Amino acid sequence: MKTHQQLADIAQTVRKLTVAAIYNAESGHPGGALSCSDLLTYCFNNILDITPNNATELTRDRFVLSKGHAAPSLYAIAATQELMTPEEALSLRKLGSVAQGHPDKLSMNWLDASTGSLGQGFANALGMAMSYQYQSLGAKVVTLLGDGELQEGQVWETAMCAAHFKLGNLTAIIDYNKLQSDDLNKNIMGLEPLKQKFEAFGWHVMEIDGHSFLEIENAFNEAQNETSKPSVIIAHTIKGKGVSYMEEAPTWHGSVRMTRQDTISALTQLGMSETAVEAWLSESVQRVN
Repeated sequence: MKTHQQLADIAQTVRKLTVAAIYNAESGHPGGALSCSDLLTYCFNNILDITPNNATELTRDRFVLSKGHAAPSLYAIAATQELMTPEEALSLRKLGSVAQGHPDKLSMNWLDASTGSLGQGFANALGMAMSYQYQSLGAKVVTLLGDGELQEGQVWETAMCAAHFKLGNLTAIIDYNKLQSDDLNKNIMGLEPLKQKFEAFGWHVMEIDGHSFLEIENAFNEAQNETSKPSVIIAHTIKGKGVSYMEEAPTWHGSVRMTRQDTISALTQLGMSETAVEAWLSESVQRVN
């Protein structure tokens, strides 16, 4: 188990790799990738047992990034876990790279689902949890959804099914950054009252600050103690977290090309030295630090 300070340091590395990868790719979704970096960091360090040694085991813990456009952050956390190399994470969206623009399970054996079509990753996680319950296996299934993704009808079919089958081994996290595409959720399709909606579907619901490792920890402890129904963690986050000009700005959702100056500013804000910035932007990083 990592301490909260260790987790904070890892999350900063995840954010640095995410920004550099999107810059090198000349496209990507920085806002939503940065908002979920702390959540991914906690999951892969203190909840899930997914390692290079057990990646191919059928009964290990499972993670599904249902909001597949946040793939740069998923690859970044994977690099800190030695599931892929930093160079692979920085090769985002390059021809022939394993780091596709959305997760492709055929390219890496630790990936549990190919995602990108919103709502479908959540349904994949449901199937895994049902299989594990049927076989009386103790492995955990965790899935991360975007808040705009909740506007998909398949999400609510999945939520209804998970509660019906009492899938206590399934935990969903909502990256609730309040923004989607090019506007606020409330201006496109309002989600509130979100907590009450999941409760009405039969889920155990928690609301937290998605950037507080203490609150993330407490929520997962509560979820693991709830075995009679699925759990959902509504994590209030900031889109573009850690980079001042991206925070809560819809223009940084996706389909953006970061300039060199944008990237240098972002990496500097994330605590990177000028020398390190040059190395990461040229994809020559040799180790994660």
